[in-house]
Amino acid sequence: MQNLTELPFNATSQKSLSVIIKVCAVIPFFCTFLYCIVVMLHVFASHRQFLNTPRYILFAHMLINDTLQLLSSVLLFLLVMGQVKFPVFYCFPLLFISTVTYQNTPLILAAMSLERYVAIFYPLQRPAAWRSGRIWIINLCLWFTSCIFLIIEYSIGKQRPAVDVLSTPRLCIYLLINSSPIQALFRTAVSVMFFAVVAVVIFFTYVRILLETRKLRQDRVSVNKAKHTVLLHGFQLLLCMLAFTLPITETLILLYTNWPVEDVTYFCFFCFILIPRFLSPLIYGFRDHSLRGYIGKTFLCCLDTVKPHFRSKQQDSLSAS
Repeated sequence: MQNLTELPFNATSQKSLSVIIKVCAVIPFFCTFLYCIVVMLHVFASHRQFLNTPRYILFAHMLINDTLQLLSSVLLFLLVMGQVKFPVFYCFPLLFISTVTYQNTPLILAAMSLERYVAIFYPLQRPAAWRSGRIWIINLCLWFTSCIFLIIEYSIGKQRPAVDVLSTPRLCIYLLINSSPIQALFRTAVSVMFFAVVAVVIFFTYVRILLETRKLRQDRVSVNKAKHTVLLHGFQLLLCMLAFTLPITETLILLYTNWPVEDVTYFCFFCFILIPRFLSPLIYGFRDHSLRGYIGKTFLCCLDTVKPHFRSKQQDSLSAS
């Protein structure tokens, strides 16, 4: 009888340990990402030349977008891990931000590729919308496009009259507001359309810049840099598409393994949401020569600030002993 009574306790303790391990793996990862993003945004805010360059303005926009996406995704993950329930009305903004920023990322990559195309082919007669003072119009159009498709997706779903959105507590998961088949089909179609259009844009800009490289005899260095930048945007798009394959991957893992559903969901969340969003801006930021130099100086300044403080604490402890 003692063994039988201990079984529920052991199962509960193992589940609690599993949740603690998952949370302890995600939080340091996210904090490292957030620290790197804050450093890069500090570099942008501290140096005027970056704020006057459309390419860096778009990159800063991508940093903010990915930070919001990861922040909302990690917060949703922690709420689900802790089985925290609250009304749908308060859950909706978090799900909305997470989805909009997810759809916004490939559009930003397309805009960054087009900016390189404009910079190479129209260096002296750049269109007004692609200048540093007007680039906010491009960013606003990207957000409007992402939001309008998401609003349409929510509006075509069937309402649940039995659920009180202001008082009924629920787990904050995406199926809560996207449960009908027509919504799932619409979201899949929109995602496919976004990634297909962005892939065509990146391929077009890369081919045009590649052909231009063969024509030009002068200024080949800048054209080659633009070509490599567009190629990097293609790699970033592939990282984003990993999140798109998440439902298929989850199904295949559940079919061919004996893993619990929650472990499969966590594995896919970590590998297909966190890691790509972590790598994509960091690869682009540390690859850029100008930005990398300022980032290195900022890191060194932080270390120089921390070391004297640590040494003074160590000396105080030694003197006290």
